[in-house]
Amino acid sequence: MSDPDFTALQQHLLAEIAAKTIFSTSYLRKSALSRRVMDALAKVPRHEFVPIELRPYAYIDTPLPIGFGKTISQPFIVAVMTDQLDVQPTDTVLEIGTGLGYQSAILAELAQQVYTIELIEELAKQARARLARLGYANVKIKIGNGSHGWPEHAPFDKVIVTAAPELIPPALIYQLKPGGKMVIPAGLPEAQQLIVAEKDAEGSLSTRDIFPVLFSTLEDAEAD
Repeated sequence: MSDPDFTALQQHLLAEIAAKTIFSTSYLRKSALSRRVMDALAKVPRHEFVPIELRPYAYIDTPLPIGFGKTISQPFIVAVMTDQLDVQPTDTVLEIGTGLGYQSAILAELAQQVYTIELIEELAKQARARLARLGYANVKIKIGNGSHGWPEHAPFDKVIVTAAPELIPPALIYQLKPGGKMVIPAGLPEAQQLIVAEKDAEGSLSTRDIFPVLFSTLEDAEAD
């Protein structure tokens, strides 16, 4: 498919996300996503972050397999999570679960610096190559256990997690700045919720459920 074909499909996807947002107003407490988020979705070519054989399906609002039993998240969920994170241009963001780098690229459009951790080495290598090819110089990738965070670069203004632990990992709470925000799916596999967690100026954490979700499990959450 040519780039003009992808552009038309991407515009259709953005319209679909906007419509789904309206239908999700009661959950999201808003009827439209941030213009900055929608602009980032329009700018990042999702077809560059899926296996080449799946490129014709890149702009369907569905998860797609990327190998190793993992998926690239549904675009509507990416949009909602990014919107709820409220990334500012001066923010430093920690992402857990790089995959092939699509969410990383969205964050890179919005933040000053993105640090992202991927457990599977081959996915991390592919993400690094894809992000570099597209010119995202403000993303740093680490291969490792995401539940431990990245203490060398903490604290973070924002944290986003794209795999679900049963409970929010303490290290990620600790590495979130006072006044910071985290968006994370959590819970038992059959009862996951998308959660927004906010740390106040004194360091206390409050959480709010958005809606039920189904994510792969955050692996090795108890490993050293």
